[in-house]
Parts: sequence; structure tokens; C-alpha cells
Amino acid sequence: MRTAVIGGGAAGFFLAVNLKEMMPEMEVSIFESGQRVLRKVKVSGGGRCNCTNTFQGVSDLSQVYPRGHRLMKRLFHIFDYNDAYEWFERHGVPLVAQDDECVFPRAQDSQVIIDCFLSLARRYGVKIVTGRQINSLDELKGYDYVVVTTGGSPRMEGLRWLEVTGHEIVTPVPSLFSFTIANARLHALQGLVTEHSSVFLPGTKFRAEGPLLITHWGLSGPAILKLSSYAARHLADSNYRALLGINWLSMSEADVLTMIHDTSARQPQKQLTNINPFGLQQRLWTLLVEEATDTTLRWSELSKKDTYRLVNTLTNYTCQIEGRAPFKDEFVTCGGISLSSANPTTLESRIVPRLFFAGEVLDIDGITGGFNFQAAWTTAYTVAAGIANRR
Repeated sequence: MRTAVIGGGAAGFFLAVNLKEMMPEMEVSIFESGQRVLRKVKVSGGGRCNCTNTFQGVSDLSQVYPRGHRLMKRLFHIFDYNDAYEWFERHGVPLVAQDDECVFPRAQDSQVIIDCFLSLARRYGVKIVTGRQINSLDELKGYDYVVVTTGGSPRMEGLRWLEVTGHEIVTPVPSLFSFTIANARLHALQGLVTEHSSVFLPGTKFRAEGPLLITHWGLSGPAILKLSSYAARHLADSNYRALLGINWLSMSEADVLTMIHDTSARQPQKQLTNINPFGLQQRLWTLLVEEATDTTLRWSELSKKDTYRLVNTLTNYTCQIEGRAPFKDEFVTCGGISLSSANPTTLESRIVPRLFFAGEVLDIDGITGGFNFQAAWTTAYTVAAGIANRR
């Protein structure tokens, strides 16, 4: 029995080694179009590889998987984040969970995961072929099973060879990207981070919370990356031009108003910019006060109109998104093989028997925080089990 795995990334290797553990007699070959395997694993998480998440505080998978959450909920009965944690520890990669629930190798180095996969592949006799682009299933006629783990395709052309076989393709668009913002005053604050902000697209349901990073081109950080994931298709449809709202404090208008009144009562003679009751960095606080009212005012001199403007600036600051960040740093693709084209229990193609899909080539993607790697492990393990159970 022979299985061909198309794609030498996270899902491809995880599938290959698990299939060999389940079926030692299976001959498994990985075909990678590039010259190096596991490239995305190497650079992920700043070179540390945020390989999964504890999922603490995730009450509904739609919070972390904008696309594919229903299928992921089903597949978690087969292999979930606890299984992934145990798998890596059992295979010699100790893990550690951070305070933000992101899980990394204890070594804080993605190379330990790469070394684990390559070592297991060698031990189990997995054949690795690099520099081999597969453009048609006809090239793999000698294999009993074929699994596509090619990852996200940034362009539709990369999926044409699967579309011509009858599979429905959800048009791919970027996800997890930073925003270019037309606001020179914000650009001047480059490097500044707010730890607890909310960002949203006014007039839509799209909203995210978390640290916000101001850059010399616009905005980045976990809050922006999450928003870009939730609104990936909406932003693509609007050609990445949209109004962005920012609540710098992730506080309600009522709570902000209460704090302003309290500060006015406690520090009436102090100038607005000299007293910062919200803990924002001084440069940002000064900018926001300047945009709301006269910075020479004392707290006791705030009129109702001034107060309303300050509350609105803190909780409903708006700026224009002019596009994606200029560095083409998208990490994930939204879209791919439609989930309706795959069996939800085994991920076998409904169109071509003995053809399977795993990883980001499927229309499953998550927000930042280890959720996309978890989708790779879960779908890859599901396929390995689906093949093994057919013997």
C-alpha cells in the first residue's frame, strides 16, 4: 500500500508520521514543490512556533475559527488540542503555555518541532522528495491514496488542478494581515503598544480585542490580526478600503465617562495632559486629548461638549484603512477546498475516491494564537486515521 502526500509542511509531515505509526506497512512519500520542507513552521511565531493553544476561554469555536468552526468541533472528537499537547510531549517536544494561552515549545525554538518531524520521518522510512511540483493527480496513479496538504494558495491558479477534477473552490483571499492607515499623527507614534484595545469596522459585526501596535505604516498587533481574520472576505470585497474604529481602552462609554468625572473631581486644577487616568502611554494620551479638545484646559474646565468629545475619541476613534501592510506578510489564506467537497468524518474527497485533504488547503482558517497549526494537526490526524481504518 502506498500513500502520496502533496506538500511538505506542517500538515503533510504530521499526517505522514501518524499514518506510519498507525500503519507501519504503509509506504508514504511526501512531495514538496520547494527545495526545503517545513518552511512555514521555521518562521512561525517569530521563530518560536506557536504550535497550539490551551483554548481556555474559548466558549465557541467560531470565536477562533471564522471559517470551518463547525467541522473543527466535529473533528475535535477525533484529535483536539489536548491530544496535540500530549502528542508533542510524548514525541520529545516539551511544551509550555503562556499567560495568553498560546502554547510554544519549551525550548522557544521552532527547530525542535522541525527536528522532531524529520527524525520521525527518517525512523519510519517516509520518503521525502523536494523540488517536485505535482500538477495533476495523473502523476500519482501508482499510489493507493493521495493526500493534498499544499497549504493556503494565495491565488486561484494554485487550485485549478483540483477544480478541474470537480471540486468546489472557495476563492482564496489573504487573512491575518496588518492595516495601512492614512494617519500621519499615528505614524509618528510608531512602536507604541496598547495592551487592551478594541478594533471594529463601523456598521458591521466585525470586532476584535487585544494588544494594538502602532507602526510607521499603520496598525498591527493581535487585535488587528484577529479583525483581519474575522473580516477577511469583507475587506477583500471592499478592496481593503474601509473605516476602522478604535476603542483604545476596551471600556464602555459609560465607564469612561465615570472615570472622567472622578478625575475632574479629584484633580480639578490639573491640566488634561498632565493627568492620565486611563494608563495610556503619554504620547498617545496627549494626541487623543489634542484631537478631542484644548490641551491647556484644566479638568474642572471641561464642558459637557468637551467631555463628550473626549469620551468619543477614547472609545470611537476612527481612521481610514488604505490597504494591507506593504510587506506582504499575510500568514494565512481564507478559502480553498470547499468543505462541502470533503467527507466531514474522514476528509476524503466526495468527488475522487481515495483522495484526501488536510491543513490550510481546506476552507478552514483561524485567528492568530496557534489555532491554524491546531487545525493542521487535527485535520492531518483525521486523514491518517481515515486511511488506517480502511485496511
